[in-house]
This record gives sequence, C-alpha cells and structure tokens, in this order.
Amino acid sequence: MTFEIGIMTFGEVTEDPATGRAPSPRRRVRETIEQAKVADEAGLDVFGVGEHHRSDFVGSAPAILLAAAAEATERIRLTSAVTVLGSEDPVRVWEQFATIDLLSHGRAEIIAGRGSYTESFPLFGYDLRDYGDLFREKLDLLLRIRERNPLTWQGRFRAPLVDADIAPRADGGTLPIWVGVGGSPASAISTGRLGLPMALALLLGPLTHHERTVELYRAAAEEAGHDARALPISINVHGYVGRTSRQARDAMYPYFAKGMMENNHQRGRGLLLPRAAFDAQAAPGAGLLVGSPQEVVDKLLAYHELYGLNRAVIQMGFGGMPQKEHLEAIERLGADVAPVVRREVAARERKAAGPSGRPERGGKGEAA
Repeated sequence: MTFEIGIMTFGEVTEDPATGRAPSPRRRVRETIEQAKVADEAGLDVFGVGEHHRSDFVGSAPAILLAAAAEATERIRLTSAVTVLGSEDPVRVWEQFATIDLLSHGRAEIIAGRGSYTESFPLFGYDLRDYGDLFREKLDLLLRIRERNPLTWQGRFRAPLVDADIAPRADGGTLPIWVGVGGSPASAISTGRLGLPMALALLLGPLTHHERTVELYRAAAEEAGHDARALPISINVHGYVGRTSRQARDAMYPYFAKGMMENNHQRGRGLLLPRAAFDAQAAPGAGLLVGSPQEVVDKLLAYHELYGLNRAVIQMGFGGMPQKEHLEAIERLGADVAPVVRREVAARERKAAGPSGRPERGGKGEAA
C-alpha cells in the first residue's frame, strides 16, 4: 500500500475574522466540490467530508457532497470523515456509499465513527445513553451487509431484517470500512479485534498522543488472529501548507482560532486558543501539520516513523479560510509535500524489508 495523503473538510459556515461576513451555504457547498477537484488534479489520494448537523456546517449529508465530488474528479478516493454511525441506518449508509462507488468507478469508502458532535442523536430520535451500544450494533450490521446479500439480521435498535436484498452492491462487490478513533482505549481495542483499519483523529496535543492507542490496537488485532502490521492506520489532523513557516502560521491562525471558538463542539463553548498556544502546537514535537512544505514533510515522516502510518488526511481551512488560500495550500500539498513523503516512506519500507523482501522484526516502517 502506497503511503496516501489527502484532505478533509467539515464545510464550516463561519464569519471571517477579518471582514465579519460569513459565506452563504450555497457558496460553501460549491467551494467544497472545488476543493475535491483541485485535490484530485494535484495528485492527492483522499478527499473526505465530515458529518455535522448544525447550521454552521454544510455537511449534514456527506454522501450527497461526495457524489457531487465523484462527478468532478477522476482518481481521488472519496470518504466520509466520519459517518456518525450510531445515529444512522446502516442499510441506508451502505446504499448511499455503494452508489458513490458506482459513480466513481470504485473510489468510495466509509470511515465510521461514534461522533464527537452529538446533535444528530436527538435529531433522529436516539437516546445518548445508548451512544456506545448504538455504534457497536450498527457497525456489526454494516459489516454484515458488506459480507453478504441477502441478509437476515436482528438487533435492539432497528427492525430485524429477514432475507433482505440490500442494493446496489459496490463496484467491486465490497467497500473499505475504517473506524474513526479519537483516542479511547476501548475503541482502539474493539477496532483491532475486528481487524478493521483505524483512522486516528488528533485535534491538539503532542505528536506522540496516540502511541498507546496504536499499541492497544495492534495488540488486540494480533490476539484476535489478524496480521496487525497489515492493517492500515491513518492520522487525521489539522494543518496548512504555506510558502514559508511564518506565512503558513499567519494564514492559518486567525481562521483556526475562530473555528475552535465557534465551530468546535457546542456553540459558545469553544476553545480560546491564543497565538502562543497555536505556535506551540505547530512546533516539531506537536500535532498540527502547519508550516512550509519541508516542515510538513518532516512532520509527516515523523508521524510515519512513530506510528507506522499508511495515510495522513489533513483538515485545512478549518474556521472558514478564504477559498484562494485554501486551494493554494492544497496545490502545495500535492506538488511539494506528497511526492517527497511517498518517496521517503517507500525507501524506508525497502530498507525495513531487508534482503529477504520481508519486514524485519520490530521495524515500524513495515505497516504499509
């Protein structure tokens, strides 16, 4: 598996800190599709749309946005980031993403998550006290839908299925299903036991934040009989690729800080992020992928070395960054960062494989 680099968006509708004006939902939707198109043309591997059910986001129906992106792109993979599976119907999720897969000639995938934004649960009539049980049951159903058709199944939270014909089937008969994990040990362990790819989310914190998460995931996978080193791991993190270190931080900070205050979880309960704290998070040992192309290359390689990653997905433009600056950063990521990282990771993996062509014991680079 080649090391993959991509972008994702939540489609925030946020007041610009410089002008005080917010984009219209129509404009933000069109900008989202343009971002996918530019990412595809820039040679990136993945484009993701997150699911949120509030008026300060346009991503309440990611499958529709991804279907539009399928028609605007040719090669890039199209994923949810994430599908809040606990408040969704897995049958409908499968139908929608299988349709995207047909539209895109096999480029669709699903990242299923519990969801840190919980507005969808009361909106669709679910009790948050069932939060964990809902996710586990619905993930089980989604995986069973992927495995067989027709399907007979019974659970607690939806009507049973009896010899149900669930269509369409995906372009190649199946769909990649990842599980989004924010750092919960239980989530990492259950994902490892299932042998599913894990998409880690890192908002703020040190580069090493998920070391224990990855250890638990791989240990659980091995215990369950899976080849843990063959299971893909992704990191989803905020960032921005600028011309220089200073320009990148100056461009990202006002919008990221605005987004952290206005869009992060419940409105009015956001996180105040002073510039000094932001700059600390951009340092080599911290999580944000913001800086010059070389700085972003170095940090992506550090993430790979630490976790044995197969993929990195960067959320650029959070907080409503103007489209011009956003697209420029996407182009830099594709032209100046991705080819270097792919080349360096491939070299690491050849070295880790050794003369036998097989990964040597203990090497972190063999995960791909």
